[in-house]
Amino acid sequence: MRIALELQQSLALLCQDTCPKNSRVSFKSQPFIMAMIGTCDDTTEAVDLFEPQGLFLKPIAKINISVQLPQMKSPGKSISNWEVMEKLKKMIKPDQFIMLKVVKSTLEFVRFEGEIENKSKIKVLIQRLDGKTMKLSGFSDTLKVRSAEAKPNFPSRHDWESYFRDAKNMNEMKPGERPDTVQFQGLPCRWFANRKDKDKTKPSEYILKKVFETYGEVRCVDIPMLDPYRKEMTCASSAIQTFSFGQDITCEAFVQYKDYIGFVKAMTALRGMKLMYKAEDGKAYTATIKVDFDKTKHLSDKNIKRRRQEREKLIQLEKEREERVRKEREDEERKKEDERRRKEEEERERELRREEKLRRREERRLERERRRRQHRQEKKAREEERKMQMKIALEERRILIAQRKLETIRLLSELFNRIKVKKQEEEVLRREKELEEERQRQLELEKRLRLEQEQRKIEMEKHKKEQLERQEKELREKILRNMKAVEEKRAEKQREELRKKISGKTRLKSAVIMHK
Repeated sequence: MRIALELQQSLALLCQDTCPKNSRVSFKSQPFIMAMIGTCDDTTEAVDLFEPQGLFLKPIAKINISVQLPQMKSPGKSISNWEVMEKLKKMIKPDQFIMLKVVKSTLEFVRFEGEIENKSKIKVLIQRLDGKTMKLSGFSDTLKVRSAEAKPNFPSRHDWESYFRDAKNMNEMKPGERPDTVQFQGLPCRWFANRKDKDKTKPSEYILKKVFETYGEVRCVDIPMLDPYRKEMTCASSAIQTFSFGQDITCEAFVQYKDYIGFVKAMTALRGMKLMYKAEDGKAYTATIKVDFDKTKHLSDKNIKRRRQEREKLIQLEKEREERVRKEREDEERKKEDERRRKEEEERERELRREEKLRRREERRLERERRRRQHRQEKKAREEERKMQMKIALEERRILIAQRKLETIRLLSELFNRIKVKKQEEEVLRREKELEEERQRQLELEKRLRLEQEQRKIEMEKHKKEQLERQEKELREKILRNMKAVEEKRAEKQREELRKKISGKTRLKSAVIMHK
C-alpha cells in the first residue's frame, strides 16, 4: 500500500527530482486543489505522449465504494472509517489500493474513492467488492458493500460546445474565444524543463509546445509562472494563481491549438488520464493533473495584447524606479562626497591648530627643562655639601655604635647562657609529659580495640541470624508457589476434561459468516 506523505516531505523529494518507492505526495495550489505525484511500478498501460522528454499518459483507475451502515441502537456508539478501510483492503487482496479516501459520510452510508495501479483490474476488484458484506467489531449487523467504476471528472464535448454557444461575451471567429485552448493545472515543472538549460527546475514553453503538438499544430502556449511581471499585472484573471505556495514544483499552463480538431484530439486523449514521466535512471513517476478548457479568454488576442501592454508599462515603471533609485543613489553619493570634503577641511584645520599647539607646548617644555637643569645643578651643589657633613657625623656615630655593640654582645652572651639552661630544663619536663601522654593513649587504644572486637562479634551473630531467617522465608514462599502452581495445573486439567466432554455434545455457531 502507498503511504500518504505530508507536504514538507513532498517538497523536499520533488526538489531532488525523485520520489520514494510506493508513495503518494500532495500539495495545495489554487485553483487546482490537489496534485498527486508518486512512483509508478507498472507501466504496461502507458501511452506515448512525447517520448524524447520521457512523457507518457497512463489511464486513471478509480472505483467508488459505498458501505451501508447499520442503525445505531445505543447512543455514543460510532463506526471507525479506518476499520472499514482496512476491511476493504483485505477484501481486494492480493491487489492493493494506491489511494483510498472517504468522499462522503452520512448516518446511512460511507462512500470511498479508491485508486489502483492498472485499469484492467477494475472489473476484478468490483467483482470482489460489489454485493459482498463485512462485519465490524462491536456490531452484530453485517455491512453491505456496493462498488462501481468511478467516472472521470473531465469536461465532455457537450460541456465546451454548450458553454461557448451560450456565452454572450465570446466570438467564435477569434482565437481564445472559442474551444481551442486547453488549461493545465498541476504540471510538474521539472518534467517540462529543457534538459539543455542549466536551470532544470523551471518549465520550458518550447518543450510544452513540442509535447502537445502531438495532437495538432499549436498556435501559442503560455506558462504564467515564467513571467516575472505576471503577478503584478492588473489584467491577470483572478482564477490564475501561479504564485501560490509550491510554485517551484508544479505550474499552470495554457496551450492553444490553431484548429478545433487539435483541441478535440488533445481533450479526448487526456480524458481519464494522468501524466507519467520516465526518468533517466529508469524509474517511472505519475502525476494527477487537472485538464479543462479555457473559459477566461486567456490566450485571446485582446488579453495577450493587454498583458503585453501591461508588461511594457511595468518594465517602464521598473526602469523609472531604477532611474529614480540611481539618481537618489547619486545624490546620496554626492552628499556623502561633500560631507567627506567638509570633514577633510575641518580635519586639516584641526591638524594645523594641533601642530601650532604642539609647537608652543614644545617651547614651554624646553624652557621648563632649562630651568630644571639649573635647579638640579644648584641642588646638586647643596647636596654635595650636605653629604660631606653627613660623612663626618656618620663616622662619629659609627665609632659610638661600635662601642655600644661590644657592650651589647657581652650582655647577650650572658643572657643566652641563662636562657639555654632554662630551655634544657623545660625540654626535660616536656619529654616526660609526652611519654606519660603516649602511655595513656596506648592504654585507651587497647581498650577501644577490645570493645570493637566484641561489637563486631555481636554484629556477625546478628547478621547470621537475619540470613537464616531470610532463607527460611524464601523457602516458605517457594513451597507456597509450587503448591499454587500444582493447584492451577490440576484446575486446568479438570477444565480441559470438562471441555472435551462438552465438545462432542453441542455445536457452537460461528460469529463470522464466511462466504463459500
